[in-house]
Amino acid sequence: MNHDTPVGVPRRKDVVSTRSVFGAPCWVSLTSRDLEATQDFYGAVLGWRWRGVKLGEHFRIALANGVPVAGIAAVASMWQMAVAWTPYFAVPDADVAVARVRERGGTAAVGPLSFPPGRAALLADRDGATFGIWQGELVTNWEAWRQAAPTFVRLHTRDAFDAALFYGEVLDWASGLSGCCQVEYEGGEVVLRSRGDVVARIDSGAVEAAPDPSVRPHWQIHFTVADVAGCARAAEKHGGSVLREDETEAILRDADGAQFTVTARQSP
Repeated sequence: MNHDTPVGVPRRKDVVSTRSVFGAPCWVSLTSRDLEATQDFYGAVLGWRWRGVKLGEHFRIALANGVPVAGIAAVASMWQMAVAWTPYFAVPDADVAVARVRERGGTAAVGPLSFPPGRAALLADRDGATFGIWQGELVTNWEAWRQAAPTFVRLHTRDAFDAALFYGEVLDWASGLSGCCQVEYEGGEVVLRSRGDVVARIDSGAVEAAPDPSVRPHWQIHFTVADVAGCARAAEKHGGSVLREDETEAILRDADGAQFTVTARQSP
């Protein structure tokens, strides 16, 4: 797999390093089959606009109000990859993070590979949930990306406590290092905070061998939106489906089958 910082993180002069937000989600990417259909779907559902990247015609950067928020790679069929959203976590050293994953029973699927100005790897934890890591420059202003892109990412896994130990050891959560992410336990789930904001949640109950992929351990991306019901209706109109919906949140599948969540934006 050949991702561009990762799957299209833009390169800008006033960049921030992964060392300043290490352990936190720093980017999300989608592998799809049909680039035009993917752009049409997410343009209609989330209002995204698009720009190309140097990797070629199969890749795009998604923009929300002009802010780069996600990478799209229409390579699922070409590279025989799953159609799915993947979160990337910032790390100061990709080689160290990959070694930690392997030592703890996880899998290094791809990388680390060099994509100046950084390095990326695609990994799976010991329950099979896929995630990525990125070492290097980030989108300028991490807080702006956080506000324009996901509310947070959520890991549905077999055992939240066990998963928190795995990721904590790989990504230096609650390590005491200056700037590390903090881990809390609230209402039976693990909550990850970076700079005071909730950036990830982990809950138990997923089944490793479930026939339905949505029940197996996986990372779910939550995007903030102004109108949850409007997003759900747009998803249905453009070939997607609604798995669950209430006033504040809807779990959606796009036309290719990738699952994601839209969450109501809270008023200040």
